[in-house]
Amino acid sequence: MATAHPDGEPREQGFWQRAKERLSGGQQARDVADRKAEVAGAGAREIAVHGDRDVCTLHGTLRQVTVRPHGGVAALEAELYDDSGSVTLIWLGRRRIAGIACGRELTVHGRLGCSDGQRRLFNPRYELSP
Repeated sequence: MATAHPDGEPREQGFWQRAKERLSGGQQARDVADRKAEVAGAGAREIAVHGDRDVCTLHGTLRQVTVRPHGGVAALEAELYDDSGSVTLIWLGRRRIAGIACGRELTVHGRLGCSDGQRRLFNPRYELSP
């Protein structure tokens, strides 16, 4: 298998590089399959399959949690991620919610809004995963 060399010339990959890619690629595929099974087990569907104004149940991991003013009101924002995409969760009038932290898995339910290419759920119902 050829790869690009810094000078632009293609070169052959070594045995160890190919073995590493094969092994890590297999693990990544297993991780993705495990997470998809977890989403289905939570009664949810992948984020990417939902469109604007869909009522949906989503399951994923929080990657980012911030407090921002939203229309003059404090709002807690969190980015929920699954392997298909991400959605911004916004709780208006909240500065903090116990249990909502980066790295936490949860299932949310609400009406999805899409604007400016971003998906958002305002004041979703949520259930923390153990």
